[in-house]
Amino acid sequence: MKNKYIDLIDQTYYFPQEEFTLNENSLSFHGIDLMKLIEEYGAPLKFTYLPQISNNIKKAKHWFGNAIEKHNYKGNYNYCYCTKSSHFEHILTEALKNDIHIETSSAFDINIVNQLKSEGKITNDNYVICNGFKRDRYIMNIADLINSGHKKCIPIIDNYEELDLLTDVIDGDFEVGIRIASEEEPKFEFYTSRLGIGYKNIVPFYEREIKDNDKVSLKMLHFFINTGIRDTAYYWNELVKCLKVYIQLKKICPTLDSLNIGGGFPIKNSLAFNYDYQYMIDEIIYQIKTACDDAGVPVPNIFTEFGSFTVGESGGAVYEVLYQKQQNDREKWNMINSSFITTLPDTWAISKRFIMLPINRWNDEYERVLLGGLTCDSDDYYNSEQHVAAIYLPKFSKTKPLYIGFFNTGAYQETIGGFGGLQHCLIPTPKHILINRDENGELTTKVFAEQQKAEDMLDILGYK
Repeated sequence: MKNKYIDLIDQTYYFPQEEFTLNENSLSFHGIDLMKLIEEYGAPLKFTYLPQISNNIKKAKHWFGNAIEKHNYKGNYNYCYCTKSSHFEHILTEALKNDIHIETSSAFDINIVNQLKSEGKITNDNYVICNGFKRDRYIMNIADLINSGHKKCIPIIDNYEELDLLTDVIDGDFEVGIRIASEEEPKFEFYTSRLGIGYKNIVPFYEREIKDNDKVSLKMLHFFINTGIRDTAYYWNELVKCLKVYIQLKKICPTLDSLNIGGGFPIKNSLAFNYDYQYMIDEIIYQIKTACDDAGVPVPNIFTEFGSFTVGESGGAVYEVLYQKQQNDREKWNMINSSFITTLPDTWAISKRFIMLPINRWNDEYERVLLGGLTCDSDDYYNSEQHVAAIYLPKFSKTKPLYIGFFNTGAYQETIGGFGGLQHCLIPTPKHILINRDENGELTTKVFAEQQKAEDMLDILGYK
């Protein structure tokens, strides 16, 4: 009878997979022996496997390169990293090894840019695409960066008054982009994105405010939809509308030479994940080229702003199952030694799915369970993994510890949860490990942050 956990996985998915393999009875992730990591650092813990950041950047560049060559596309491709996905120094340092550019969202992002410039990790040759709603501090920081000689800093106009605010504080000529306020998917509570300027208003805005402005030139049109880049009628319809605006603008604006199609590549959230990245990129490049050729205008240079795709698949979280509570005849609660609300807030806030797998005891019998966190909050549970309707794990045993891992958690969790600050019910932030490979390909690890201590929280709360 096939009733072991490994049997369940073998019957349900193709396994092993590129990043997941078994080392006897326990799980390895990108060649990382996770049980060895637990033995050295304990659990709960978070980890970041830095090489995966470079791996994904290289993949995207390769896919775009293939599409540009296939369609004889005359524009170039620029990969930008969306910093709001993770602002950590080790993330930016790894990403910037790959000849990329960055996209910012707020005033303090520019402080990070200045720090990276002082270290030589960003130069004036890197584009800094400044998105977001811009108030005084953000405007001033952008102006300071451009005034210092960083001409490839491109503020993306999000609302009408930003152009005048920037013009007042930037000394010389500068380039801007305009963000399109795309129409949202029908299931949304609102019809049009709050970000950017409406389709029908962009050309009049250009003619009124930019066309005869000797100080400002329009370089970029920015397009992004909340659902991301997916093979749906909604996405292709919005892209076609964007291209119509680009073509209208290009015919009257010779300086316009770039189209930013934003971000939104999905990342692997299940062992059954299937997304044809090359097909989507081929089709996007083909659609842009066809529309421009038909209209008799040059094709634009392409910019993307991948955040989750850049950093998401580098992250993981590891927990120990502390205890099992049988609440009724059907529900068994496996209690982890941390909290989902505090350490994986996306699972609680937007029902985000991550790959969840046991780390050890794959040759043991399995059972159906629910996963609960330590806080006294009824929403602190997880039931959104790859089996959808249920979670199956090796049977709980008081004498055999069970460890579980959540994978591809590298985007947004620390920024949403508030890294280094107070967490719900004062559950401490786990230890965080950085994993890399040396010049010989050997794994190296170091502690980025220890688990929070009571003293840290008391200090924040004003008790010290």
